[in-house]
Amino acid sequence: MSNQASRRDFIKSAAGVGATVALATSAVPASAQRAASRRAQGKSVMDLVVPAMPTVRLGFIGVGGRGSGLLSNFLKIEGVAVKAICDVRPAHADRAKGMVVAAGQSAPETYTLGNTDFKRMCRRRDLDAIVIATPWEWHVPMAVEAMNAGQHAFIEVPAAVTLEECWQLVDTAEKTQRHCMMLENCCYGEAELMVLNMARQGLFGELLHAEGAYLHDLRGLLLSGQGEGLWRTQHSIKRNGNLYPTHGLGPIAQVLGINRSDRFDYVVSMSSPARGLSLYAQEKFGANDPRAKPIYKNGDMNTSLIKTSLGRTIMVQHDTENPHPYDRINLVQGTKGVVRGYPDRIHIEGRTKGEDWEPLGNYRNEFGHPLWTKIGELAKQHGGHGGMDFVMCWRLIHCLRNGLPLDQSVYDAAAWSAIGPLSEWSVAHGSRPAACPDFTRGAWKKTAPLLIQA
Repeated sequence: MSNQASRRDFIKSAAGVGATVALATSAVPASAQRAASRRAQGKSVMDLVVPAMPTVRLGFIGVGGRGSGLLSNFLKIEGVAVKAICDVRPAHADRAKGMVVAAGQSAPETYTLGNTDFKRMCRRRDLDAIVIATPWEWHVPMAVEAMNAGQHAFIEVPAAVTLEECWQLVDTAEKTQRHCMMLENCCYGEAELMVLNMARQGLFGELLHAEGAYLHDLRGLLLSGQGEGLWRTQHSIKRNGNLYPTHGLGPIAQVLGINRSDRFDYVVSMSSPARGLSLYAQEKFGANDPRAKPIYKNGDMNTSLIKTSLGRTIMVQHDTENPHPYDRINLVQGTKGVVRGYPDRIHIEGRTKGEDWEPLGNYRNEFGHPLWTKIGELAKQHGGHGGMDFVMCWRLIHCLRNGLPLDQSVYDAAAWSAIGPLSEWSVAHGSRPAACPDFTRGAWKKTAPLLIQA
C-alpha cells in the first residue's frame, strides 16, 4: 500500500465516522443522559493506583505533528522506554523511530500496515501504556483496544466526540482497571497550576464562577489540506457546537473540583452564524475553489453555560474560524477575588489596591506551584506550549513510576469531552438544557478536590 493511499484511506475512515456524529448526538434526549440507567461493569477507578513501574514501556499511535511532539517530551524523561510506533504513514513512523534511536534507546518496532495495525501493536506483552495522537474519531476505538489488551491509555484531546464514546471509555476503564487519561496539557501551565494552588489555599474565598475558552484562529490550518486540515475541517462541516471544549474547561474544572466534590449538572449552548471559513476560503483561494464550496454547519462562536450541582456557573466558548488573538480566558471568580488570563492578572480584596488589576506574577513567590518550582526551568527548555507539555509528561511518568494516582481520571476525560456533544444537542434544540451524565456514578460526592503535588 502506498503512503498516500494509506493516509487517504485513514482520513476517509475518520470522516465516515465523523459523518454520524451530528445524528448520534442530536438523537439523544436530555432525560436519557443521566447515569442512573447505566450499570457499572466494574469497580470505580477514582484515584486508581497500579503497581509502581521502574520503567514505563510506551507505544505510540500517531506520530504526526502532535504525536512526535509528545514523543520528544517523553524521550527526555528518565524511566521511559519506547518500544513500538504505529502510524498509517511509514515515513512518520520511520522519523519517530529515528528520534528514539537518537535518544539512545533501542530501535522500536513499527506498525504501518493500514488503519487497524494498531490492534497488532496492542497485542504486544511488553507495553505498559499506549499514547494516542490521531484524528478524534479514532481516540475511543484505540483506547478501548489498548485497555482491553492490558495497557493504560493516554489520549489526546478531546477524548471522545459522542456521549456513547464517553461511556465506552468509562466502562472499559472500570472493567479492566486501567488508567485512561486525556492528555490535557493546559492543566499543567504555570499560571493554571498557580491558580489551582491559590484556590486550594483559599485566596479567592468561596468559588462561584469560572470561564474558559478556545479562541484560536485556525482558518489557515483548517483549509490547508494538510495535517489536521485533512480531517478536522469535517467537524466544522457536519457539527454545530463547542467542538474543542477541554483546553479552556479542564483547568477551571480542576479548580472547581469537578468530579471531586462537585459535578456538571446541565449545559445550555448557542452558536453564532457560520461565516469565517467560507469568507476566508473565498478571499484566499477564490469563490470557485473547492474549499469555498462546503456549507459549514458549525457556528463561528459557540457559547455554552454550565450549571454545577453546587450551583456554580461556568462559561465555555469556542471560535477557531475568525481573527482573534489566542485566548483561553482562564477566569475564576470567588467571594474574595478574581483571576483572569490573557494577559494574566488578578484582583484580591484587601491586597490589590482600589479596583485595579495587578499582574499575577506578583504572587508567584508566595503561590507558585511546587511542580513548576521543581521542574519549571527544565520544562521551558524542553517542552512545547511554554513548557506545559513537558510538565504534563513528566508528571504522568512520575505517578506511574511511584505508584501514585494520576491527576486526571477517565471520569474527567468523559465529563470534559461530553460538553462537545451536549452542546450540539442544546444548539439543535433551541438552547434547551442538556443534562450532564454523572460518569462517576456518585463517587464525586465523597472524593476530595485535586491537589497536584510536586
